[in-house]
Amino acid sequence: MQWDIVIGLEIHVQLATKTKIFSGSSTAYGAEPNTQANAVDLAMPGTLPVPNEQAFRYAVMFGLAVNAEIERRSVFERKNYFYPDLPKGYQTTQLERPIVGPGYVDIDLPNGESKRVRIHHAHLEEDAGKSLHEDFHGMTGVDLNRAGTPLIEVVTEPDMNNAEEAVAFAKKLHSIVTSLGICDGDMSQGSMRFDVNISLKPKGSDTLGTRTETKNLNSFRFMEQAIAHEVERQMDILEDGGSIVQETRLYNGDRDESRSMRTKEEANDYRYFPCPDL
Repeated sequence: MQWDIVIGLEIHVQLATKTKIFSGSSTAYGAEPNTQANAVDLAMPGTLPVPNEQAFRYAVMFGLAVNAEIERRSVFERKNYFYPDLPKGYQTTQLERPIVGPGYVDIDLPNGESKRVRIHHAHLEEDAGKSLHEDFHGMTGVDLNRAGTPLIEVVTEPDMNNAEEAVAFAKKLHSIVTSLGICDGDMSQGSMRFDVNISLKPKGSDTLGTRTETKNLNSFRFMEQAIAHEVERQMDILEDGGSIVQETRLYNGDRDESRSMRTKEEANDYRYFPCPDL
């Protein structure tokens, strides 16, 4: 059987503000672990967030650059989940009224043609901390310096049909945010991270297949490899008569293999509700 590949991207863009989105802590990269996390970042009782005006300016600049609608009244929600690098027990993000609405980016393809990729929305949110797995001898360390760093998460429509198109879009977005000066674009430092949603459907079918999400890809090369790997994995399962499980996966570029991280959650699993402090 022949298959159509359907790809959508979620791209986390770390904004180049000097301080965090809701606190005055520095966002400078490379500081000693846990030296740039204050009481607000650590969710100490009695602390309240103070929005960073520059983060909103950067989000609006991005929206205008991708031909998007700008939401005049933007709302923050709390996304509730437990993870060691999330000291609050929730992430302050946007769901119902993201600051950047529908837009689009035109990409140039290797064959000389161009293609329009629609952007569903882009929202502001705070980054989580970072889990450290090296040098802890079977344990995991947590560095909360990154917690509260401002992000925009760019969510595309599933308009891409192969790895080349996905990489072309990612490169175009990288060019946009670095040209605007809203992100330094250093992927080795996590300034841009890519989540790739992939599904297969019978060729010509209008019904989308079950998708998987491959998270935290930090280079264009790894993205291309991860897409090729996941397409082959799904194709093997479907052609053997199996079914795809909706899940989040992690890709190891050094070994060219992936593993299941967790079954994919839906929005109601996170118990979103409007943030009462903002």
